[in-house]
Formats: sequence, structure tokens, C-alpha cells
Amino acid sequence: MSMFRSSAPTSVERTVLVCSVLLLVLAAWVALWVTNDSLHGLTHFQHIGHHHESTPSLVVLFISGWTVMTVAMMLPTSLPVIATFHTIAGSREDRVLLLILVIIGYIGIWVLFGALVYIVYLLLQLTMSAIPWLKNHLLLAGKPWVLILAGAFQFTSLKYRCLDKCRSPFSFVIEHWQGRNYRWQAFRLGVDHGVFCVGCCWALMLLMFVVGFGSLGWMFILAVLMSIEKNVPWGRRISAPLGIALISWGTVLLVLS
Repeated sequence: MSMFRSSAPTSVERTVLVCSVLLLVLAAWVALWVTNDSLHGLTHFQHIGHHHESTPSLVVLFISGWTVMTVAMMLPTSLPVIATFHTIAGSREDRVLLLILVIIGYIGIWVLFGALVYIVYLLLQLTMSAIPWLKNHLLLAGKPWVLILAGAFQFTSLKYRCLDKCRSPFSFVIEHWQGRNYRWQAFRLGVDHGVFCVGCCWALMLLMFVVGFGSLGWMFILAVLMSIEKNVPWGRRISAPLGIALISWGTVLLVLS
């Protein structure tokens, strides 16, 4: 495994690590911008109930797009955990491989979450096609309720439990890095971090199924909000105001619909 070894000073290697992750994130944003036309509306709520087959190519398009979107939006929020893990595992020759395993585990959980949501979306589509009354009423009221759900989740204990885990990278890494079965534990650390990250941010990510998969402006706004919430010292304070804003927005749309 010599290809994963590095003799660079730790500070230099950490700078390279952060820059590499940021370049990967930038590449993901560019990919989303280039494919914006083909992705836009793929999961937009207004298309629920419109009959079209879920072909394998459509599933592949969604999974690919969701993976790139996860890299663009969520990977930056995990940088503190990645950098902390690099510091703790910095003396190991295979630390680069271990970091890759952490990232794969983290992204993998988000991909599984996206696949699960898409399955629910397809089942909802089939239901809308079979029950016209439900289709008409859900199309009118669905978007406001998703906003209200996302806003209400901002006040739950699960939200804050998962958020606190995400906001304590050193404690999290120490808790999940036991110093044996290194590669498996690195992967599991990424998986566990992904689970808490999904637990913290799933409701906000569901908003992408309301505003449309290709809405780059909304993607960027949500990515910034989640990064602040998870990583900025005062970020926890925006959770409640954000919840109030989403509930208010959804209530207004519900009244006007």
C-alpha cells in the first residue's frame, strides 16, 4: 500500500487534504451546473402523479445526481471531522487510505438515504396515478406540508442530539476510533458520522424534492445554512429561527393554496 503513504509534514499534508476536499466539492458544483437542465424537475413535487416509467436510466440518473449533490452540499460540512481524523491518525502510513474510507462511508450513508427517499417518491407517484382525488389535493397542499415538516423538525430533540454530535468532531472521532481493525473502523467512523449527519439534516435535504433537483440557488443556500449550523460556533442558534421561517413559509402557502 505504498501508494497511500506520505512523508510530507503534517501541516502541509493537512493543507493538501483540505484543498483536495474543496476541489472535489467545487468539481461537484460544476458538474451540477453543467447537468442542471437534465436534473431540473427530476424530483420536483409538481411532477408527482404524472405517469412515467421509472426506467433503470432514470434511477441511475437520480442516484448519480444525488451523489454529486451530496458531495457538493454535505461533504464541506464534514471537513472538521475529516481534519480531526487526519490529526489523530496522522502517524499511520496508510492514513490517506483511511481518510478515503471515512469519506466513502460518509457519502455512502447519504446515497442510501437518497435511494430510500426516491423509493418513497416513486411509491407516492404510483399512488397519485391510481387515486386522482388524492393526486389533486396532494399537489395543492404537499409543498407547504413538506416545508412545515422541515421547520417542525428543527425543534425536535433528535435534531439537536445529532447536531451536537456533528458539532463535536474531536469527541466524535475519539469515541469511534478505538485503534484496532483500522480500515474497518475508519469506514465505520464515516458511516456513523453520516448517520448523525442525516439525522441532523434530512428534513432540510427533503426540501430539494420541493424546489427541484436542479435548483442550484436553493442547493447553495441550504448548503451554507447546514454548514453554519454544524460548524460555526454560533451556528446552533440559527436552528430555531430557521424552523420558524420554514413553518411560516409553509403556512402562508397552505393558506393561499
